[in-house]
Amino acid sequence: MPAEPARVWIVDDDRSVRFVLAAALSDAGYDVSGFDSAQGALEALQRRPAPQLLFTDVRMPGDDGLVLLDKLKAARPQLPVIVMSAYTDIASTAGAFRGGAHEFLSKPFDLDDAVALAARALRDAAVASGDGEPVAADGGEDTLIGDTPAMRDLFRAIGRLAQAPLNVLITGETGTGKELVARALHHESPRASRPFVAMNTAAVPSELLESELFGHEAGAFTGAGKRHVGRFEQADGGTLFLDEIGDMPLPLQTRLLRVLAEGEFFRVGGRELIRVDVRVVAATHQQLEALVADGRFRADLLHRLDVVRLRLPPLRERRADVPRLADAFLRAAAARFQAPVKQFDRAARERLLAYDWPGNVRELENLCWRLAALAPGDTIDMADLDSALSTAPTPAAETSWEDALGRWARERLAAGDSDLHAHARERLDRVLLEAALAHTGGRRAEAAARLGLGRNTVTRKLAVGRKRH
Repeated sequence: MPAEPARVWIVDDDRSVRFVLAAALSDAGYDVSGFDSAQGALEALQRRPAPQLLFTDVRMPGDDGLVLLDKLKAARPQLPVIVMSAYTDIASTAGAFRGGAHEFLSKPFDLDDAVALAARALRDAAVASGDGEPVAADGGEDTLIGDTPAMRDLFRAIGRLAQAPLNVLITGETGTGKELVARALHHESPRASRPFVAMNTAAVPSELLESELFGHEAGAFTGAGKRHVGRFEQADGGTLFLDEIGDMPLPLQTRLLRVLAEGEFFRVGGRELIRVDVRVVAATHQQLEALVADGRFRADLLHRLDVVRLRLPPLRERRADVPRLADAFLRAAAARFQAPVKQFDRAARERLLAYDWPGNVRELENLCWRLAALAPGDTIDMADLDSALSTAPTPAAETSWEDALGRWARERLAAGDSDLHAHARERLDRVLLEAALAHTGGRRAEAAARLGLGRNTVTRKLAVGRKRH
């Protein structure tokens, strides 16, 4: 039988936040309950099965979220808690992490990011408890899927690198599956029986990052009531995955460099030299060489991390994998919902292949879960797909303007439009002119010079634009 859906509780006095977050998590296959106060959640804890993950706001009437966190950790120390707040001040974030929060989620947040964070928190909790396979929305182990040449090359590289005790840098756009590659490197390595510890360096406030990485001694700073073991110690003998390494502050980069070079460090406020044996796998969506040139990333640290580099292709570069990925996600959703497996019809599949997926595999996965939950029939047609795409949050696309133009052209051609060249040129002229005029404060002669056009050409194009708009 399929595994029971993971129980997730949301505690927030804002009804709208509870509603939209619960809807997103339910669409992803979780069993979600909402509470408008800490007291309501604590009372439910006495009479209902405990959640496997809890989201809580900080500022609420009665006990606030940090008080709730303390009470939950006293009663159920292994329960992962994600603290949410619109106030990302030091007091809130530091209090959350000191209290044992798994992560801090700043409001407003992207719902897809919140769902992905829930999956990671449940998976990390399952691994930490030694309960075997991680808990995930699809009820199964996360796997890399693909049969295109780019993915076959990647699989071969993972197979070779897994056995080598080398640091690896994984690059690729957001949503391409960098953590899955890191986990594959770990699970296929001699370190597989030891811990895999993941940390998103961009998700932890900079003032707490040092303590999270290296730990701290009791009394090291205000509120440090007991010793805290950092991620490096937790990963001793295994693998430490540092996601979004490009966002690490420069002072922490210096400390990280020493650990990579010497395999030793001091906890914050400590005098005992800690020695560890950790393989570091780092990941980023940024161009680290550009950060080095700007003085925001240490060149020597880049050399230490970049012993071997793996690039994950964006989904638009391996379109042939889209149908296979989509089918896998629909099967996983059907298993979770205990429902028949839905399928895309031919037109919908062609639309999937034409779409550029700025959010990559993560966007496709979330789309399939929405369709598995909301499409009325067992066959997903263009109307279902268009509706799901139109309501999906727009990912932070990391594509060039040429990619965006190509996506627009493919979608317009699929919709049966004609005369695309004239329309595209008109829009291109308009965007360039408006950007140049904004940059020059409306001075047409200067805008024309910056664009390499004559002033009369600019005036004519603006007049044409006004007539058509």
